[in-house]
Amino acid sequence: MESITDYLAQWSGEHAWVVHVFIIVLLTLVANFMAKRLLDRVHRQLAKTSTLWDDALIKAARQPLAILIWVIGISWAAEVVQSLSDAVIFSAISPLRDVLVIFLLAWFLVRFVREAENNILAKAPDANDEAPIDESTVHALGKLVRLSIIITSVLVMLQTLGYSVSGVLAFGGIGGIAVGFAAKDLLANFFGGLMIYLDRPFSIGDWVRSPDQEIEGVVEYVGWRQTRIRTFDKRPLYIPNSTFMTISVENPSRMTHRRIYETIGLRYDDAAVLELVVKDVEAMLKQHEEIDTGQTLMVNVNAFGESSLDFFIYCFTKTVNWQHFHVVKQDVLVNILNIVEKHGADVAYPTQVISLQQAEAKA
Repeated sequence: MESITDYLAQWSGEHAWVVHVFIIVLLTLVANFMAKRLLDRVHRQLAKTSTLWDDALIKAARQPLAILIWVIGISWAAEVVQSLSDAVIFSAISPLRDVLVIFLLAWFLVRFVREAENNILAKAPDANDEAPIDESTVHALGKLVRLSIIITSVLVMLQTLGYSVSGVLAFGGIGGIAVGFAAKDLLANFFGGLMIYLDRPFSIGDWVRSPDQEIEGVVEYVGWRQTRIRTFDKRPLYIPNSTFMTISVENPSRMTHRRIYETIGLRYDDAAVLELVVKDVEAMLKQHEEIDTGQTLMVNVNAFGESSLDFFIYCFTKTVNWQHFHVVKQDVLVNILNIVEKHGADVAYPTQVISLQQAEAKA
């Protein structure tokens, strides 16, 4: 009996690290479970608020926090084993743990920025907001912040591993020159995208066109390298951002009015009522509820055509919607036809008059 007791005492003394490791793993499991329960409870409480940032914070912290608990637990257990072993591999525990902690912190911040960006874009517009949220600006700020976090994290990791950050930056400055020559097109697209974000000639959802190239459609995505435009025949058009630095871009989505500019020709036989028709058309436009009388409004005889007396209408609609504009324009043109018919006139069409004279018979 005494021999068994001595054996157990000797075994427990030699293999006490097994008990320690088991306890550490058990504590890690408990901590992970408690952290999950705590986040769930906090999330239920914060869901009652209207703040966007707290929801993004909780959602971004779930996976990084769980992995962080396991990293701390495993590194703690590895340190216990290291105290009984002289293996070289255990010397990497401390720097590896520090690098993993930095990585998890950076991962959490990147996730938080992305979740906050999604929450901001998903937020319903408020009638009290002075300016609507610009989707392109939100995406640009999110990308800049995430890029800054990643670069800073990499530099901190290198410093933790014993590398000189100043040397890395100096090498990056020298290597950046060579990379700049090799990837000048990529850099041109990058700065082109930056100019789009800063100047904001268009935003996602805008209808754009270029008189310099065959570009017309609705902007779907603005990236750092290229912009995706959906043409009106529903085909995607991918344009390098550097292109927008050298071409003119029209943005019809930002127009304040739409213009109606048409020329109507009456027959020369209707010259007596031409002035009356012009006056009635002008009065009709001034009374039309869809025409903005605060803008330029002109109805004047324009020219003596080959087979018509031409007058033009020049006015602006209140709507900028393309479909509704054509409804308004149709109504204006139909009213003009009614006015012309009311005065007994008619719209001219190309005609030719041939005069035949019979030659006198010779005596």
